[in-house]
Amino acid sequence: MLSPKIGIAVLLTVLQVAYGQKVNSLTACLMDKTLRVDCRYENNTKSPLQYEFSLTREKQKHVLNSTMGVPEHTYRSRVNLSISHNLMSLSLKDFTQKEEGIYSCDLRASGIPNSFVTKNITVYKDKLQTCGVMSLLVQNTSWLLLLLLSLPLLQATDFECL
Repeated sequence: MLSPKIGIAVLLTVLQVAYGQKVNSLTACLMDKTLRVDCRYENNTKSPLQYEFSLTREKQKHVLNSTMGVPEHTYRSRVNLSISHNLMSLSLKDFTQKEEGIYSCDLRASGIPNSFVTKNITVYKDKLQTCGVMSLLVQNTSWLLLLLLSLPLLQATDFECL
């Protein structure tokens, strides 16, 4: 029989893994010739996150940027990653149709087994939205909040609702 202390430690570890991190959304847009892939996540653990951005095309995986593996040499000079509070944003310069495919954001909490989470998005160049303030709001904001934010603008332009 397990001692109560061991049982509590196991339970806390399981809960930490179950509620530790989560990829909330993965979006893509095009800014000039640069593809931007935004990975919004939650990390409720004290453990630092390890990450990997990859592209799968023609059944072959290409690592673009990673702390878990080695990025492919062909992408190193074209990829930039910025990390801010709960957002990792990958930029791929000179994006072409040859780089269409399934983009993945993989996260893992350091030192916590079975804490791997992933989210995928299929990217086609001719179907990408242009990056901008409005497209970011539409992709990442609920419609109700978007409506509430636009009301002062409508009032300022003397827009009358019927």
